[in-house]
Amino acid sequence: MARLLEENGFEVAGQAGDGDELVRKVMAHKPDVAIVDVRMPPTHTDEGLRAAQRIREELPGTGVLVLSQYVEEEYATELIGDRADGVGYLLKDRVADVDGFVDAVRRVGQGGSALDPEVVSLMLGRRRDEPLSELTPREREVLGLMAEGLSNHAIAERLVVTERAVEKHVTSIFGKLRLPPTGETHRRVLAVLAYMQA
Repeated sequence: MARLLEENGFEVAGQAGDGDELVRKVMAHKPDVAIVDVRMPPTHTDEGLRAAQRIREELPGTGVLVLSQYVEEEYATELIGDRADGVGYLLKDRVADVDGFVDAVRRVGQGGSALDPEVVSLMLGRRRDEPLSELTPREREVLGLMAEGLSNHAIAERLVVTERAVEKHVTSIFGKLRLPPTGETHRRVLAVLAYMQA
């Protein structure tokens, strides 16, 4: 992993063998992003997740990208908590798509989000409660891509539509989720959180 990151222009500040060491190194180096395995020694259960949550609480300026072997919706929801900035949750096999993985690391390091499409799909498939049930299939698709951390431009490219069409879907999503424009809140983050917590 360290070599892959270095080959793609990242500086690796350190590596850790367990959750406590990870937290110590992140506190000492204050990297842009920490990449964490959900399951770390000594028990290989959720030490990595707990370390990631601590990092998010104690160093909110450090992004956290968690890697997991399986889709664990509860872990993703716990990790995100009440803010979707600077956080990512990917399945480990996504690392094989080097360009996609590198893009996810950059997005999280820059304060964005990156959620595995399988996690997003699972969550969207289970969410039928109001007001999410009001969304059209295309709006659900756009919201899912928003949850993955994609910009409107990137969503337009992925769906092969114009950026203006994506903007219309996003506006409709905000309306259906009852997220009026205010200067105090970031509606895009609130929309993703509504979808994640519904």
